[in-house]
Amino acid sequence: MKQINRNSKVRDFHQARWNEPIIFELSRKGERGVVVPKTEESIVNQVGDGLSKLPSFMRRKGLPNLPEINQKRVLMHYLRLSQETLGGDINVEIGQGTCTVKYNPKINDKIANTEKMIDLHPLQDESTVQGILEVIYKTDLIMREISGMDYFSFQPGGGSQATMTMASIVRMYHRLRGEEHKRDEIITTVYSHPSDAAAPALKGYKIITIMADENGHPDYEAFKAAVSERTAAFVVANPEDTGIFNPRVKEFTDLVTKAGGLNCYDQANANGLFGIARAREAGFHMCYFNLHKSFGTPHGCGGPGSGAIGVVKELRDHLPKPLIDYDEEKYFLDYNLKNSIGKVKSFYGTPQVVLKAYAWIMSLGAEGLYEVAKIASLNNAYLIKKLLEHKGITLPYRLDTQRIEQTRYTIEKITEDTGITSGDVARRVMDFGMHIWSSHHPYYIPEPLTLEPTESPSKEDLDEYAATLHHIFNEAYENPEIIHDAPHNSTIHKVDESSLDDPEKWCPTWRVYLRKAKAN
Repeated sequence: MKQINRNSKVRDFHQARWNEPIIFELSRKGERGVVVPKTEESIVNQVGDGLSKLPSFMRRKGLPNLPEINQKRVLMHYLRLSQETLGGDINVEIGQGTCTVKYNPKINDKIANTEKMIDLHPLQDESTVQGILEVIYKTDLIMREISGMDYFSFQPGGGSQATMTMASIVRMYHRLRGEEHKRDEIITTVYSHPSDAAAPALKGYKIITIMADENGHPDYEAFKAAVSERTAAFVVANPEDTGIFNPRVKEFTDLVTKAGGLNCYDQANANGLFGIARAREAGFHMCYFNLHKSFGTPHGCGGPGSGAIGVVKELRDHLPKPLIDYDEEKYFLDYNLKNSIGKVKSFYGTPQVVLKAYAWIMSLGAEGLYEVAKIASLNNAYLIKKLLEHKGITLPYRLDTQRIEQTRYTIEKITEDTGITSGDVARRVMDFGMHIWSSHHPYYIPEPLTLEPTESPSKEDLDEYAATLHHIFNEAYENPEIIHDAPHNSTIHKVDESSLDDPEKWCPTWRVYLRKAKAN
């Protein structure tokens, strides 16, 4: 392998790699990490054995299938896995486009892990949880200012669930007007998040997808033709996954409002819009934010999260219940929403995530949020300039169209010249301790790379990331085999993706694995 010049910005890297089994495969019958002492006889005489008083339907019919393993081997197992993990605190994390893996202040994690938080239980009496109810309520007020909406619920566990919640509110809204069956179409755009189509489809809606015009904006004439008396709602991300903002969005929402539909704003990532644009002024009736993206709480790789959903006052009664309100004396759970869609998650959300977001916002203030948007956009513009210095990478659509907080690039020319694809580049970048989000299917933009710097990286970080990609692009022309065989220094080698589209081969749990292994 060619030695990297230590004076360059490209870092040499080698990831720890363990041939580590999953913990169930390490299990040895009878092995223990902790031997729990038997309950003292005096305690048993006073409170019983802890089981006999439980109703029979609540008792297990057998012991849980847990791995049996000693403390030392547990410690080795999880420390080895931790050595095989990269993340926003270890590497320059720019490549998780649409997911905003920004820096999350550690003080906020400490706040959320204090005894006052971790000892709370959601079934406690309201009088004993006034503190966290106040935090959630005040975060609601902040979200109203940021979005222009009138009320917020923090019940959805993430963006896709928030989109499902919006689709449920849309159905309830039209049901109460006797138009539930008439209005059976949802309009979205090709570069909105896929769940903006998937969630309404699960609710039974027909999905109309608007393609992009020559500028990368949703085609207005196609949209105008799609809006009708059958339109239930318009569900859209803006800016879309290309990073391009639709400046005519108010014209789109006005068409839907005039036709009797609702406008739903997917603001899973609002990182480039704080203090600049709001959902209300753009004509939306509801919107949601992913607190685990824009608002400085760890993304959690699938959880925990919070898809904070806000609505105009006319839709308040449709929100999931309960809402958290204040009567000038105390904070309380308001279940009095007569046309609520019900619950979409247990209790009233993920309080730790809301607390971290609240702390992040309060530490910045309004001016700080505006600064976040400006720096995120500046970082994105700078990265565009640096990457376009290489002949093999360019932007789809017009080069003079501003990308807000992220950009979807294309390396189609590199693929044509060398055969190296964006998937190959995504694997090779792992050899430098970096990452590129590679889930863009279907490829409406050929050989895409989506990068999103956020406000966190310094100029030096951006230079390092750009230099690393330029190094890889040069390899594509000079030594393509090293990319074809990548990753070399990462935890795993080239992944066999042949089974990813076959649910029969999926094993999400050990129990499923055992069942399928036995069947075969």
